[in-house]
Amino acid sequence: MKFGSVCSGIEAATLAFGSVNIKASWFSEIEEFPSAVLSNHYPTIKNYGDMNNLSKLILDEKIEAPEILCGGTPCQAFSLAGWQNGLVDERGQLTLKFIDIADSIDLIRTKNGQKKSIVMWENVEGVLRDKTNAFGCFIAGLAGLKEPIENVKKWTSSGVLFGLKRNVAWRVLDSKYFGVPQQRKRLYVIATDTDINPELLLFEKCNLEQKVTLNNLNDIYAKKVNKKTSLLQYCENDSNNIRFIKNEKIEVFRDYTDCLYSAYGTKWNGNAAAYNGSLYISQNDKIRRLTPLECERLMGFPDNYTLLPKAKDTSRYKAIGNSWAIQTVEWIVKRIDTIDKLTNEKTWISNIPVTQENNEYKLYLFKKNIMKIEDSIYINSSHSSNNIKKGQIFDIIDISPSEKFYLSSKGSDGILRRKRERSLKMNDRLESLFLKNSNLENIKINETLKETRHEPNLVAM
Repeated sequence: MKFGSVCSGIEAATLAFGSVNIKASWFSEIEEFPSAVLSNHYPTIKNYGDMNNLSKLILDEKIEAPEILCGGTPCQAFSLAGWQNGLVDERGQLTLKFIDIADSIDLIRTKNGQKKSIVMWENVEGVLRDKTNAFGCFIAGLAGLKEPIENVKKWTSSGVLFGLKRNVAWRVLDSKYFGVPQQRKRLYVIATDTDINPELLLFEKCNLEQKVTLNNLNDIYAKKVNKKTSLLQYCENDSNNIRFIKNEKIEVFRDYTDCLYSAYGTKWNGNAAAYNGSLYISQNDKIRRLTPLECERLMGFPDNYTLLPKAKDTSRYKAIGNSWAIQTVEWIVKRIDTIDKLTNEKTWISNIPVTQENNEYKLYLFKKNIMKIEDSIYINSSHSSNNIKKGQIFDIIDISPSEKFYLSSKGSDGILRRKRERSLKMNDRLESLFLKNSNLENIKINETLKETRHEPNLVAM
């Protein structure tokens, strides 16, 4: 099989699909730096730029209509970090163009006597909460329905839609359960021809023992701590949070990072991670932000994948933060690789109540992470696969970072000042290191901790 990639970015898809020897037929990326990365790594694969031109190229058979279409149309219109304008936003309209490309591919494939394509789409989970019902429009369009699916009070994090043109399954997965120590919840949508049940691709059956584990995913990273022990004392005494690597004292503040975001290179000190410490590293008691190399590792990329000549750090951070976590996509890709075995295979969800249906579709909203389908057999629709893989934060450490990634005394002052002015909570150990690096000599560590004392978040450290 081959795939076509829309909004290609730096092509996590090529690395993920490469794990099963599925190769790219073409790319579609317009931004300068990601396009340069593509040219550097994949010089023989054509980048057609603007995705608005793809449908005509496909219909004119000037480019291949591949077995798989994948992409993540711009998420700013659906993200809580964006304007939340949904389909009113021009970027949201690209989501509808994505459907048009899928339809063009299938039209040519059907004309040539080939099976319809498989569609894979990735986005932020905020699309499920979009006020313009973007998700209802999107999956209805994929399924070939005449009208958007409406009257859904809340789109659940997983479900299945059986439609006229395609069947569609969706599921939110979190990368911290797939082998990278980054909390990155993303929505994945798989659409197939109507003779395939896509839930067989995107979900798994599990047994009672697996059900218990999957219902308690938070325990995978939870720390068992005596609540009478302060977070500062615990951190200083817990070897799990401090290691010496090549004579460098490395300290972390949590076992996994918050989600990497595209603006990390410019706004790394202004969001929640500035206070919970999840996007900071302490090296020899000096605080620094993550390096581009560490961010590459947090997304599963090879080392220095984005290190082009004269590449700016901000360009690297943005491209990495906008990409996909490769290990999570690999799990989906390996299941797509088995699709030939699934044609006309019986659905798993016939015993689950239908949420909505008419003569065009059946819609199932999965309201639980684990659903019983028969005696001692369940469907796993949680944020993790059955094979939970805990990422190790120390595995991503860049042991020789440039001095430019360390916080200055002025930077520490600003974060501490903002923390006090806004009465924000901060990881105690992180605050003590900020104070150690600060120019605010008139503030004593013990006095500051006493003034801003709060109940420590022992589990989230």
